[in-house]
Amino acid sequence: MSATETLRPDSPAQILRVTGLQKHFPVRGGILGRQKARVQAVDGVSFAVEEGETLGIVGESGCGKSTTARLLVGLIDRDRGDVRFDGRTLGKDLTLRDLRRGMQMVFQDSYASLNPRLTIEESIAFGARIQGLSDPVGRARDLMDRVGLDPARFAQRYPHEVSGGQRQRINIARALAMSPKIVVLDEAVSALDKSVEAQVLNLLADLRAEFGLTYIFISHDLNVVRYISDRILVMYLGEVVELAPVDLIWSRQAHPYTRSLFSAMPSMDPDNRTEEPPLTGDPPNPINPPSGCRFHTRCKFAEAVCARDVPVMRDISGGQGHLAACHLHDTASGHSRAGEEGLT
Repeated sequence: MSATETLRPDSPAQILRVTGLQKHFPVRGGILGRQKARVQAVDGVSFAVEEGETLGIVGESGCGKSTTARLLVGLIDRDRGDVRFDGRTLGKDLTLRDLRRGMQMVFQDSYASLNPRLTIEESIAFGARIQGLSDPVGRARDLMDRVGLDPARFAQRYPHEVSGGQRQRINIARALAMSPKIVVLDEAVSALDKSVEAQVLNLLADLRAEFGLTYIFISHDLNVVRYISDRILVMYLGEVVELAPVDLIWSRQAHPYTRSLFSAMPSMDPDNRTEEPPLTGDPPNPINPPSGCRFHTRCKFAEAVCARDVPVMRDISGGQGHLAACHLHDTASGHSRAGEEGLT
């Protein structure tokens, strides 16, 4: 069993509660296509999101961020774990149809996620029409105007006739057409120019305040995550290794992997040069991940206990909500060196 977050007690403020989420993909081969192994894409992820907040998810490519997002909205089936949305559990008293109305997703590839045969107006109205919501066309035109697209100019255009930034605005409007409570944004601004990215981020902030939205924001850009998020969740090789309010994690990174991510951020100071890479080596094979702490094969602080025991997610901030899964912060492991390594 992998390390999971010590979840906050369930409360009315929590709109989403994920417990022990797991997804392993089979690897098949040979003439008969028999299963040879399993890729452990997501392995025991747990977290809770309160209504109105933005949770940023960061980590290297292949750590399981996008798979987690797809599991949340039901695009792929989970192997284990519970997804509890707005007080109801998916697969028990919550249907996938109801989940889709309450939770929508904006994808990284703005062009591939739109049907090239539908006009912009039809694309935005499609989901609302399928769900039986009233006046889907009027809803689509109102949302186009809200995201900065003049309906008179853009309603009858097709996706190939607009820019990348405009297509992403279309995808945002399409998600909002369902009147969701949660919007999952998977690298939604990573393909945009910086000026357009700033416009879309400001738009997302305005929409969050206007519609009372909750965001789950996935990105590689830590500065973008800092700008838009209330808390940051760090994933490594399918597991959660750290979770904290953005100000706390920005001032001190408790996990060596998190510190490596922050150290890799480019600096605006020309005198602040990186003398050595903050992190070396490739992530281990997710088909056969390391025992104990999955990061120990790349961690310069690793000791025998790291390879032997799975670290438990624990609060290291005295109740301020800063959690980390690292033996450096566990006095019982015999490897409590967080202070001397500057990780406190």
